[in-house]
Amino acid sequence: MPASTRPRTHRTRLRIALATLATLTSAALTALPSPAARADTAAAGHLTGTLSDGATWVADVPENWNGTLLLFSHGFGPTVARNAPTDAVRTELLAEGYAMAGSSYDPNGSMWALNSAERDQFATIDAVTAKIGTPHRTLAIGQSMGGLVNAQLARDGGGRIDGALGQCGLVAGGTDLDNYQFDAEYTIARLLLPEQDVKLVRFGTSDEAAATAKKLTDAVTAAQATPQGRARVALAAAFLNLPAWSPGKDRPAATDWAGQEAQQYDWFAQGILSFVEGGRYAIEQSVGGNNSWNRGVDYADLLAGSEHAPQVHALYQAAGLDLRSDLRALTKGATVTADPAAVRTAQRTSSAGQGLDVPLLDVHTTADNLVPVEQENRFAARVRASGDGALLRQAYVERQGHCAFTTAETVAALHALEHRVSTGHWDDAATPAALQRSATALGLDGAAYVPYRPAQLTVGRDTPEHTTHH
Repeated sequence: MPASTRPRTHRTRLRIALATLATLTSAALTALPSPAARADTAAAGHLTGTLSDGATWVADVPENWNGTLLLFSHGFGPTVARNAPTDAVRTELLAEGYAMAGSSYDPNGSMWALNSAERDQFATIDAVTAKIGTPHRTLAIGQSMGGLVNAQLARDGGGRIDGALGQCGLVAGGTDLDNYQFDAEYTIARLLLPEQDVKLVRFGTSDEAAATAKKLTDAVTAAQATPQGRARVALAAAFLNLPAWSPGKDRPAATDWAGQEAQQYDWFAQGILSFVEGGRYAIEQSVGGNNSWNRGVDYADLLAGSEHAPQVHALYQAAGLDLRSDLRALTKGATVTADPAAVRTAQRTSSAGQGLDVPLLDVHTTADNLVPVEQENRFAARVRASGDGALLRQAYVERQGHCAFTTAETVAALHALEHRVSTGHWDDAATPAALQRSATALGLDGAAYVPYRPAQLTVGRDTPEHTTHH
């Protein structure tokens, strides 16, 4: 159903219509909010509290509160309440007059706390506003796993939040994540450890996950010593959607296949598989089983959709390996099925893109090793299919690493979102050029917004058609 006819967006459209009565000039993108927007503050300073499910929350409220409350959703990791992506961002935004809040999510759950995160964030709004007064405006911000939470808030938050800013968000959701990561893990195990039985799913303990991570990492390290091994490492990296640009290095040339593989290997050497396997264990604990599968997957078709396919073909040819033979072997051995209940739980708790109730600006680095920028492509397609594409804007920072944003880039993106919320129109506020000008004008720590279009996410399946049993 188009967004214009969905009842759940009525309140949002009404707010936007009212907001258009007040216009902003382009200079307002870097100006402080008007003092007239301030709410009556019942409390200021550093505040804390506990929600009914045991989650904790924190808030910082400046004396010169401008009336806007920022709700921050933190990423994967310990369930500790945070209200800003970095200390530097918190300092800058408090100086601009914003109040900031965020919850730990349920501390009794997994670090993949998607069962409670959205609920706890909405409850945090209620708890904080009971102490500081009703905000003039509430905006959500989220990073990494919190970017997925943030997209859920933007989907469901009409009447609770007015807009959302996502950074390095895991917006393709938990099942896509586990599926493309599984393809890479499976490729390493099948091609580099063919004689070993490597446990890849349904981890019983975190120690099992850690053991698998070590075994796979050791295999990649050994393979890197030969041309044949490097070709197969590149194949696994393609399925992992791993960028061919690592920290501290110049970006390899477009046809420098060996240089690209070497920088993908850098990510493996830095321990990415430990993060992958630890995350898989946490997700499986959260959703109640294995939500990934490869039964029925054709790995030749999967590689054909990857932007790294030319690199893989070139390295296989240079190594004298038969790529088609390896891909046939992967397809033949693809027998892993998902637990249907876990897939359903992940769809309910750990997905986004089904629609938007409020404007959302997503920002991503172009070489993100943990949450590939290609996730934005997948997410945007889903939002467009829902009919809400006009509410979404995406912007990109040319930099290596996960959530590697400057303070200026973050603040400029927030100001662009405020322009959309205040005027009802994006205009050119979220374009790369406008964001770069806005960030640079802040005089903080630089910016690198660039025009960019992500490639297709290499994952290739939406529904577990072959996973009715295991």
